[in-house]
Amino acid sequence: MRIPFTKRPPIIPLVRLEGLIAARRGGLFGGALNLASVNGPLERAFAMKRAPAVFLAINSPGGSPVQSSLVAGRIRQLAAQHDKRVVACVEDAAASGGYWIACAADEIIVDPASIVGSIGVISAGFGAQDAIARLGLERRMATAGSEKSFLDPFAPARAEDAARQRELLDALHEEFKAWVRGRRTLRAPEDQVFTGRFWTGRQGVGLGLADGLGDAHSEVRRRFGDDAKLAVIGARRRRFPFSLLGDAAAAVEERAAWARLGL
Repeated sequence: MRIPFTKRPPIIPLVRLEGLIAARRGGLFGGALNLASVNGPLERAFAMKRAPAVFLAINSPGGSPVQSSLVAGRIRQLAAQHDKRVVACVEDAAASGGYWIACAADEIIVDPASIVGSIGVISAGFGAQDAIARLGLERRMATAGSEKSFLDPFAPARAEDAARQRELLDALHEEFKAWVRGRRTLRAPEDQVFTGRFWTGRQGVGLGLADGLGDAHSEVRRRFGDDAKLAVIGARRRRFPFSLLGDAAAAVEERAAWARLGL
């Protein structure tokens, strides 16, 4: 007796790209999002031969511009190598570096309440010269190179340091803007979109920052049929030992990044 041929439902790989984007390694409270942590899952997802597309679930407040660029670039390399379409589905946020990565997709799908955008660059620090003076501490530092002690928090602010910092931030901002221009067709003036402001997902669709409303599960069913399945591909967890102190500091850093979005 011959068994009738039944077509297998498509299986769509979903790679989760979550958390603060930073070069550090992961730990007890969750890993950072960087090329080292996601390259393996991305390669496994794109290597699924029967998959007509790769989905990305993005949930990040941003972080390192270098790691954002590296992850986004790797996505485009793999998409070209395997000739697959990439769909990014934004959950809570794809802001700043998170949006940089989202732009590596061919389409960006958002929840109406997602946060998208924040196309800008930020640098923050502190000045403690008065505090150490009150404590009777003397700052001792030697350098070779007139600009080596850039933005020293234990010395008074210098106008030349502020000018150099502005130059660096503007240069990074131009890189970010050029990437978005090359990947998106915006429906609003650049002087509105490239200010560092962020919007809800619904507003983002109107501005051209995203293509539509939805989520990964509903998009997969809509595009590939009700029988289509998502295969979640994630990074392998690190085992012991781990650094509790480093993890706690990373958790505080990530909490501050989310707080800038009001989340």
